[in-house]
Amino acid sequence: MSGGTFSRLGRVRFTVGYVAVLLVVSFAILALGPHARDVIIQRASTNLHNLAHGHIGTLLGSAFVVDAGPIYFWLPFLTCLLVLAELQLRTIRLMVAFIIGHIGATLVVALALAAAIEFGWLPVSIARASDVGMSYGALAALGALTATLPSRWRPAWIGWWIAAAMTAAIVSADFTDAGHAVAVILGLVVSARLSRPVRWTPLRLFMLVNSTGFGFLILAHHWWGMAATLAFGLLGAVVAYTIAQFSSVRLSAVASPLDGADTLTDRQPVATG
Repeated sequence: MSGGTFSRLGRVRFTVGYVAVLLVVSFAILALGPHARDVIIQRASTNLHNLAHGHIGTLLGSAFVVDAGPIYFWLPFLTCLLVLAELQLRTIRLMVAFIIGHIGATLVVALALAAAIEFGWLPVSIARASDVGMSYGALAALGALTATLPSRWRPAWIGWWIAAAMTAAIVSADFTDAGHAVAVILGLVVSARLSRPVRWTPLRLFMLVNSTGFGFLILAHHWWGMAATLAFGLLGAVVAYTIAQFSSVRLSAVASPLDGADTLTDRQPVATG
């Protein structure tokens, strides 16, 4: 029995290891008190100040320090998402998507903030803003799940996430939400290299619904933002699905005459009498 348990856990070893570290770090920060918490978050942040001073380790370390409310709320949803992604994509592919999403979104945001400060669009104080957490990697993993979806529904899924993420970033006008949009897009891009159509069981579909809801809550934090994100996300899904269906019909219409072209050009037998 224990062997079967370990075998099942081995299939989601990245999730188990990552969640275990998150638990240890989160409880340690809680035990150390508010002042130590602020210091740890500041030192682990991938802000411009830390990166400019050569603290490159924050690019990975920031993923293990979470400042996102009660752990008992977000950890079960995060675990559900990562378990699903690891089962569908396998461990190495999930790790690739998670790391590319986390580091890639962080660097894009850092470059954008540096340019904004240079041109005077943002105050210099933004260089010390805290930026920690698992959200970039989680959203990239969610985007990477595109590779495991039936091809018919991929356009709607892609349209939903791009429209929802962009809307949330515009409505909030916050650099972290801009990073969320970048992370989603990076996950979608990575999925193109991870094509892995698999069979979806009812349990995994239920996990996908929960994971989608979790991703939505990461993107949108306020009622107005939720309403706008939901509306434009659905619009993006419908538009993307419609365009994909129209393109498919056009391609079929173009291919049909070509398929029958040989019947017109083939040499026909000549009737003799």
